[in-house]
Amino acid sequence: MSAEPDRRRYDSLRRATQARETRAEIARAALRLFVSRGWAATTVRDVAREAGVSVPTVYAAYGNKAGLTRALADAADLSAGASRMLEELEASAATPERQLAAMAAYDRRLFERAGDVIALVREAARTEPELATAYHDGRGRGDETRVLVFSSWPDGVLRRGLDVRSAVDVYAAMCNIDVYTTLTTERGWSPGRVERWWGEALARQLLD
Repeated sequence: MSAEPDRRRYDSLRRATQARETRAEIARAALRLFVSRGWAATTVRDVAREAGVSVPTVYAAYGNKAGLTRALADAADLSAGASRMLEELEASAATPERQLAAMAAYDRRLFERAGDVIALVREAARTEPELATAYHDGRGRGDETRVLVFSSWPDGVLRRGLDVRSAVDVYAAMCNIDVYTTLTTERGWSPGRVERWWGEALARQLLD
């Protein structure tokens, strides 16, 4: 009995798998070039050459360089484990201190795994309106999470003199890619040490 019908049966699955692999290779190639050369200095042709595909293949996969960069940013956000943070925030034993620690842990994972992507999106946002929107949307999603968490606390939990919006501002000033990079790159802190410091410092600054 011929195996040809079985082979044809899986042709569509094979093509879909190959397309995903091609997209992933293009994304990896783009990230390498963006980090090593800078976003502005890297062209779609450079990405295609690095990935070993044609220029039309890059455009077909991601639309343009901005679309490719936005896809990298979306993947970076997923890599940090937002669902894990949500579970920790909603846990029955989640005190305000533990919720702050859960958010700090998410930020540590995000910056540890995708700090280079965040930096390149911020760089590209200076000249690309689409990526400026993506960058600000990402920052806004983080703020929305903190507003929801801080607003859920009973009166008297936040430090006297702090309202929810001010507490969000304090969090943003402490837990950001620049602070993380300074401590890990310039000061030699481990990511775990940064996470612990954030959790303790946030509790001191935000809780009564």
